[in-house]
Order: sequence, then C-alpha cells, then structure tokens
Amino acid sequence: MGEIADGLERALRTRPVPAGVDAGLKFLLKVEKGSARHLAVLLGVSQRTVQRWVTAKPGGRRRPGPVHARVIEEAVRARWQPRVRARLRAGAEAGGFVFHTRARFGYTSSAGSSDDPRLRLITQPLSGAVARELFAAGDAGAGEQQQMVILARALEHAYFRDRGRRAHGLQVSFSDLEFADFSVG
Repeated sequence: MGEIADGLERALRTRPVPAGVDAGLKFLLKVEKGSARHLAVLLGVSQRTVQRWVTAKPGGRRRPGPVHARVIEEAVRARWQPRVRARLRAGAEAGGFVFHTRARFGYTSSAGSSDDPRLRLITQPLSGAVARELFAAGDAGAGEQQQMVILARALEHAYFRDRGRRAHGLQVSFSDLEFADFSVG
C-alpha cells in the first residue's frame, strides 16, 4: 500500500488494527465464531493448519509462513471495524475531509513567478466530491500516482487557486510525498 492508501486506511479507523499474526488469528477466530473450519476456508488452508497455528499445547504450536502471515494481515484489515469504516467513509463523502501532507509542489504559471518545486507542509480541507473520487479510485485499484493526481487537482483548486478566486492559469505538480494523513470529521 502507498502513503495515500495508508492515510485513508488510518482515517477510517477508531482503534488500531491487531498487530502481529497471533493477535490477527485471535481476532479472525472471534469473527468466525471460534470455527477453525470457517477460518481455514477464509485463509485458503486446511483446518488442521489453522489448529496448529492456534493450539495452546506446549510444543504443538506452529507459526504461519510469510505468505500466510500476509494473507492473515489482509483478512484482518478487511474485517476490522466494518461499520465504523462505513460510517466514516459516508461522512467523508458527504462533508469532506482535511488533508495533511508534506510533499514537493511545483507549478507552471504566468511569467514572472518561480516554478521551482518546493517542499511544503499543507493542511487543507477538501470537499466530499474529492473524497468520493479518491475512494472510487481506491476501490477500482488505482495506484499511488493516480491518487496523487486526484489530490494535486483538488489542492490546486482549493489551496493554490483559493477555490477559483485567483491564479487562474496555474497548473500544480505533486511529487516526493513524505506523508499523507486524512482527518474525517
């Protein structure tokens, strides 16, 4: 996941996702109501493999390999706080969000202005339309570059052009993203 996708993911949570394979397996077992069979189907392994991963017997416990650990982590993220995520996403799509970033911004403009890219720290409220476009792009599997284009266009309008009141010929480029955080009200 990229910085933007991670930032959106963090914004749609109220509590941290269980860290580590053991905590993830414990959470997934709880979601599947204690059924190792259902968890095995979910993870694409045998029921016996799940039982080996979660057994409390001394010496009987096995650790999932790196591939299975990644599958467990993805399953946990997908199932963590679904109602909270839906409520926060609907709120962002309706009322917008605040975007916090530190990135390099450059632009092309009329003669007499410097177009050298500069590192800027920006905190800017953005509309619900931007949130809808960003979530739709993420749902469609858009990469980090496509999401950066969406945010650059939104920041160009809201921050650099002051919502269309100035700098009408300005074109903004957005690169070297250090971090991207989102606050949903």
